[in-house]
Amino acid sequence: MKHLNYGKIVLIGAGHVGSAILDSILRMNLADEIVVINRNEKKALGVVLDASHTTAFAYSSNTSIRVGGFEECADAQIIINTAGPSIQPGNSRDRMVLLQTNVTVMRETMEKITAYTRDAILINVSNPMDILTYIAQHDFDYPKNKIFGTGTLLDTARFNKMIADICKVDAKNVTGFVMGEHGGTCFIPWNCVNIVGIPFAEFQSQFALEQPIDKEQLLHEVKVSGLDIVELKGYTSSGIALSVCRLVGAIMRNEKAVVPVSTVLDGQYGLSEVAMSMPCVISRAGIDRVLQLPLDEDGKEGLKNCYEYLHGIIEQVR
Repeated sequence: MKHLNYGKIVLIGAGHVGSAILDSILRMNLADEIVVINRNEKKALGVVLDASHTTAFAYSSNTSIRVGGFEECADAQIIINTAGPSIQPGNSRDRMVLLQTNVTVMRETMEKITAYTRDAILINVSNPMDILTYIAQHDFDYPKNKIFGTGTLLDTARFNKMIADICKVDAKNVTGFVMGEHGGTCFIPWNCVNIVGIPFAEFQSQFALEQPIDKEQLLHEVKVSGLDIVELKGYTSSGIALSVCRLVGAIMRNEKAVVPVSTVLDGQYGLSEVAMSMPCVISRAGIDRVLQLPLDEDGKEGLKNCYEYLHGIIEQVR
């Protein structure tokens, strides 16, 4: 293993998402050194200059920030990939519209990264999330435990907040996971959803709800909320930036946190040759373990539908 510069992050992409991630990492004091790589170096320099001025404020860090090239990946602890276009307003409400373009971008990006390292933990943010994460790992033989996508982490946060609002509790007390695709075939294992141990089936009585929670409607809202933000705002940035920071913090602090991320399956639930979001234990080493929730029949059906859809897309782009 090469010597890693612990505390060093390479951020690929300086668009709306990359810029928001940079700002959030600085505000949360998560890195000692950040190098920004962007095809348009002038834009990268502008983003870096703008962000560097915030380090003068009391709440910020003294993190070193600069523009660089892919050679900076050689000793990076973490690489965050946001390269490629994002879904646009009026475009399509399906992230697969980005498929062909971003598959090409991902392959070009991985060729440049792997010329210097396979030791850094690589976090993919680009869409379509699960397809690109699979290609990056499979086609370039990147260690499975060191590469994962943000996947349904943000979807899960949105879901837990929705449940919390309905039941009038703190979202941090809700345990529930959105699993599978970061997209239209994601599913919720409802039998595993709980609030401080109270199972979902008892929410109506325990929290005095006037009517049962509409599971289908809630899942629909989880699926479309990010796309709604794109239509209203033009892009998403804040939520995904904090999702990335959640993962960066778990790595930097060796938290062994259980969060859903997109990972290439290696026999979980008898499945392989696809990437999708599963609850994973995240530490300084990357993914320590992929957990298998005890799915009921509905959960198993959701998993099957998601797998068949994603595997079919992968077969198309191979």
